[in-house]
Amino acid sequence: MLTILGFAMIATFLVLIMTKKMSPIAALVLIPALFCVAAGKGAHLGDYVIDGVTGLAPTAAMLMFAIVYFGVMIDVGLFDPVVRGILRFCKADPMRVVVGTAALAAIVSLDGDGSTTFMITVSAMYPLYKRLGMSLVVMTGVAAMANGVMNTVPWGGPTARAATALKLDAADIFVPMIPALLVGLLGVLGLAYVLGLRERRRLGALRIADEESAETKETVLVGAGAGAGAGGGRLGKRPVGGGAGEADGGDDDGDLLKGLDPDRPTLRPRLYWFNALLTGALITAMILELLPIPVLFLLGAALALSVNYPRLPDQKARIAAHADNVLNVSGMVFAAAVFTGVLQGTGMIDSMAGRLVDTVPEGLGPHMALVTGVLSLPLTYFMSNDGFYFGVLPVLAEAGAAHGVTPLEMARASLVGQPLHMSSPLVPAVYVLVGMARVEFGDHTRFVVKWAALTCLLILTAGILFGTI
Repeated sequence: MLTILGFAMIATFLVLIMTKKMSPIAALVLIPALFCVAAGKGAHLGDYVIDGVTGLAPTAAMLMFAIVYFGVMIDVGLFDPVVRGILRFCKADPMRVVVGTAALAAIVSLDGDGSTTFMITVSAMYPLYKRLGMSLVVMTGVAAMANGVMNTVPWGGPTARAATALKLDAADIFVPMIPALLVGLLGVLGLAYVLGLRERRRLGALRIADEESAETKETVLVGAGAGAGAGGGRLGKRPVGGGAGEADGGDDDGDLLKGLDPDRPTLRPRLYWFNALLTGALITAMILELLPIPVLFLLGAALALSVNYPRLPDQKARIAAHADNVLNVSGMVFAAAVFTGVLQGTGMIDSMAGRLVDTVPEGLGPHMALVTGVLSLPLTYFMSNDGFYFGVLPVLAEAGAAHGVTPLEMARASLVGQPLHMSSPLVPAVYVLVGMARVEFGDHTRFVVKWAALTCLLILTAGILFGTI
């Protein structure tokens, strides 16, 4: 019964947000509450929610102060050179822009933190997508997949969890998987190239002499927000920067390009190297785990505000400027805590995992690594990494051991689903991505799931061919 209710709850949630019948926050709260009552455990709903919120509170705190920190870094102009460099590389060619997005997300992902990756990537690329009228779900989808592949680095989380759960060395899991993961990353870059060509056909390649003059001098096609099939739409011209990317909520910001405005009053050019060194030190401290990440971002945000904006009214203005993003993301995280709390507290997640393991035919026993790789797609999408690696992987590994499959093969196969996992509604970082990009979560999900699943299968196939799985 719990298995049926669990799958029904997840299916109901996905259908409602993808059809835009409910907002993600409302669906994350109301749907699990309803199914909790249906499971006969409504009296414990409060306990489940508190447990879920307690577990995600550090993540919410980290995201709140990280958004403030990187928001201030955008305000002071830290990423302006990056944006200008990407502009020079991309030359207003949509194909280059999408490939550049994938490359940037992959490089930044080396810090092992998805939220940081998405903040930096969106900060750098969002103005360019808006300027060219490109589809914003292409940006979020490509960034999420690139980060999902790179999320498998030993300090990124999944590999460390697999090593801990099966009592293995993280290097023994990760190093042999590098060729397969590189194939997956090349697959993401190849997909970015194809999607970029599609955007180029829809919009045409422009020539931007410089970012200051392009807004008034260049023109693009009107059908910017119409999706993949917009090529036959009405043709017309408008100033660059006026188009809305797909699923951006229809906003019409007057300062969409403020990240490239060389005269905005929030710039602090004299403090550029201080801010660059502070950001580098912050990321280094995260990688070395000198302090918990929420504490690092709390200290970083306080220091960045105090040094760049010594006057109290200026500090309040910067905090207010980013309050919308902070509220949206933190609210989404706490709403997700209700969903995960009910899934775990009612026992639905354990029942679902057990049922899936039980459905594996006996004849597939010698191929349990392949089975684990395939199961990692839905399981890491519908549950947290902690739930999968500490709850399900040991059971799968035990079943594999009975048929001679080594724990190392099982651990490597378990990493396959990460490109899809990074777009799971249970991953807080994805709300940073869609929130900063102003993309509806349902639109992002509809776009990315099929491509992310193909990327996962590409990694699995490569792992089998290379003999590591």
